[in-house]
Amino acid sequence: MKDLNQLTVTEFLQELASENPVPGGGSTAALAGALAAALTAMVARLTVGKEKFKDRWETLEAIEKRAAQEIPRFQSLVQRDTEAYQAVVDAFRRPKETEEEKRARSAAIQEAFKEAARVPLETLLALERLVGDALEAVRSGNPNASSDAGAAVQMIQAGATVAAYNVWINLGSIKDEAFGAAAREKTDAALATIRDAAARCHDLLAKELL
Repeated sequence: MKDLNQLTVTEFLQELASENPVPGGGSTAALAGALAAALTAMVARLTVGKEKFKDRWETLEAIEKRAAQEIPRFQSLVQRDTEAYQAVVDAFRRPKETEEEKRARSAAIQEAFKEAARVPLETLLALERLVGDALEAVRSGNPNASSDAGAAVQMIQAGATVAAYNVWINLGSIKDEAFGAAAREKTDAALATIRDAAARCHDLLAKELL
């Protein structure tokens, strides 16, 4: 399987537009997270060192450090999401001639679907961790880059929505009700936090920019 993080932007888009089912929405959700983290770090760096924002340096330095650390995490999730879906495809291709093979295939399918739900949930939870810093960058960052900070928040919301869709679609194939209930609870909570932050961001920027 190709390392998606080693592709150029053009090559990645070509892969995304191909007839292959991967990469798909889950990988793009993680990519949205990487872009949002990079934007958040950029706004922080455009603020720290400017004398007129000196009272904000400490806050923005911490934000920059955390955001920069999230970029490789999201990059890993771009690849892992594609690998997780491929594992589902491979599980369905397992032999099913004997009863033992059928049982093994069924177990492999269930585990593959669980991992295919875990990965976008991990993306969603990483986005939830990031959104507070992105929103603070809107509030406290260099106002000349406030639209970039706002872009980070809205990319987080888009990525979170897509990640949630990917959690839900895989949960539909999982028989473990406890697993499903726990995943849905975490998904709903993270989405609520992110949507609230995105609404606050929009209100702030509508007042500032219009």
